[in-house]
Amino acid sequence: MNMMKTTCALAIALFVLHSAHAQNKPAGFTGGHAAQQQELEARFDKLLSAEAIGKNIKTLTEKQHYLGIPRDKWVAENILQQFKSYGWDARIETFQVLFPTPKTRILEAVYPDNYKAVLKEPALKEDPTTGQPDELPTYNAWSADGDVTGELVFVNYGLPEDYEYLERLGIDVKGKIVIARYGRSWRGTKPKVAQEHGAIGTIIYSDPEDDGYYQGEVYPQGAYKSEYGVQRGSVLDIVVYPGDPLTPGVGATEKAQRLERSAAPNLLKIPVLPISYHDAAPLLEALGGPVAPESWRGALPFTYHVGPGKTKVHLKLEFDWKIVPAYNVVATLKGSEYPDQWVIRGNHHDAWVYGAADPVSGLAALLEEARAIGDLAKKGYRPKRTLVYTAWDGEEPGLLGSTEWAEEHAAELQQKVVAYINSDGNSRGYLGAGGSHALEPFVAEIAKDISDPQTNISIAERKLASDVAAASNTKAKKDLLNKKDLTLSALGSGSDYSTFLQHLGIPSLNIGFGGEGAGGEYHSIYDTYDNYSRFKDPGFAYGTALAKVGGHAALRLADADLLPFDFRSLYKTVNGYTTELVTLADQMRETTLTDNQLINSNVYQVTSDATKPLKAPAPKSEVPYIDFSRLQNALVGLDSVSRRVYDVWNKKQVPAAKLEAFNKALFQAEQQLLSDKGLPNRSWYKHVIYAPGFYTGYGVKTLPGIREAIEQREWKEADEQIGIAAAAINRLTGYLQQALNSL
Repeated sequence: MNMMKTTCALAIALFVLHSAHAQNKPAGFTGGHAAQQQELEARFDKLLSAEAIGKNIKTLTEKQHYLGIPRDKWVAENILQQFKSYGWDARIETFQVLFPTPKTRILEAVYPDNYKAVLKEPALKEDPTTGQPDELPTYNAWSADGDVTGELVFVNYGLPEDYEYLERLGIDVKGKIVIARYGRSWRGTKPKVAQEHGAIGTIIYSDPEDDGYYQGEVYPQGAYKSEYGVQRGSVLDIVVYPGDPLTPGVGATEKAQRLERSAAPNLLKIPVLPISYHDAAPLLEALGGPVAPESWRGALPFTYHVGPGKTKVHLKLEFDWKIVPAYNVVATLKGSEYPDQWVIRGNHHDAWVYGAADPVSGLAALLEEARAIGDLAKKGYRPKRTLVYTAWDGEEPGLLGSTEWAEEHAAELQQKVVAYINSDGNSRGYLGAGGSHALEPFVAEIAKDISDPQTNISIAERKLASDVAAASNTKAKKDLLNKKDLTLSALGSGSDYSTFLQHLGIPSLNIGFGGEGAGGEYHSIYDTYDNYSRFKDPGFAYGTALAKVGGHAALRLADADLLPFDFRSLYKTVNGYTTELVTLADQMRETTLTDNQLINSNVYQVTSDATKPLKAPAPKSEVPYIDFSRLQNALVGLDSVSRRVYDVWNKKQVPAAKLEAFNKALFQAEQQLLSDKGLPNRSWYKHVIYAPGFYTGYGVKTLPGIREAIEQREWKEADEQIGIAAAAINRLTGYLQQALNSL
């Protein structure tokens, strides 16, 4: 009965959205400008070509093009020439960045007998791109050099809670090598946590349960990872700061002052190596010790043990630490009315090997946007604001190109940039959109105007249906149905928006499609055109859909009379985050009290499905009362002023003479949410609302200073961070009030 009600409600919500789809007019446009904008976007859409997107994916992925090799420069120059042919003013801006590549990789064990890891992905006759000479070896960039031998311990996903479990088993990883499986956290978290617990090396493998035959047919028969597939990737501690580790906070130009490598705080001290499940299986099968609990077991055909056991592993890694050029391509179409207000659109161009899905699928969509806008410009169109289209280099090793460029031009960007719109890999499925929540209604409006290639309903409708189906409980489903509009996710890290949003306070969006193009090609030699065109986006229809989303967003921001920032959405979102934190503190207080009572009364008895009984956990400090009133009071003020700003915006009550200044106030407002001191232990991250989690990496932590202090039971720090967040929100409130007063 409940399911039927939910289905009916969903149908009604989708009908409402579908009805609105045909009538939607872009907000922020006065007089007849809304109709003109709709006509412009219709012309733009007709110029887009799925065939051209596919051709670019094929051309740019014929050979490997990772940072620092000649093909990387060739790709940048190819993109440069494309921009110029479209009529854009384009250039390459080069930075000099540190980038290590492997010289020595040895993984072997004295037990099982004569074990030596293959450490190579074989070519496939079914995919002619694979197996080219000198393919980039499988490795984790920013691993330390090292030659270590030690007992092996299986640490599941290598999360802090996994080590807590091992401690309760009486297993210490100090002086040992750990093996963790990919998943549940960013890869760099795994060696970071291992290092904190005294491990001397880390091995990361892809278990077939998460990324292999357990999920479906493996490549080339299907999309999933074969037994020899390996996920390369960076383990730079980007939650401290991204970019060149030797030039934190400044652009890595030739003359930049650089740290000694040993002094860089975001570099690991232990060696780390990714391997295939073919190479991992003999090591895991040879482990002794307790049987792993059910939640730790993968899909390999043997009993999983935690270790250690008879297995002693030898891991030797050596890298070539070179300074190499990073080629950022920057193309500009100058604004006719507000040339010093910029809308930036970006996607990276470097790959770990061939990179069809990551990043060229997103890059090809961006280039198609630029081609279509260029065609419009050749027929007389001029954006009101300057459009800047960028193709970043060095994203894969740690957001190098975009970070160095943004740090080099920081002051100018904070003065001029209306918004940064990012994309990365793309595939078929549902729209994914995250970013600054004052732009949430703007993105929702765009999503209602674009049809999904498979279903012919709007991408907003399809996204809502997906979100409702995936919601974990009835209340969550009802909340989504009542809201009706698309919800922006909060941004953590892992792509090129990070410096713009979290360091400079520039409003940012990250867009892309996915959910139905799953597979195991990620960062392997199998991320090829053949793989992509078969399994990720056959026909490149979702490449066209991404070009529509990115293009419409860029064009509307470039041409809007009143920029579409709605701070009511920001208030609602941050108010929700605050409620979450109050609930988190209450739940921790209740759980701690109950657990400690059980421990102290000697009634606490823990069993596990492992062969060794668990020790009771150590008692935890009690959770004190946490006073959120400063933050809650600050939000009351933001609620009030955001409503007044919206009323002025909605009624178009801004005098023409003050329009430029008012718009500038709107797009610079997010900078009020920056803290001069930055987050605890990582001052580079200055945004008080969004940051990557210290132990999640890519995963976001909202109100991060407060949330992580509570999670880590740093009560004094939590109180301090509440004050800092409240002060930032009060700053924003005062800033918006001043913008109103100026009218």
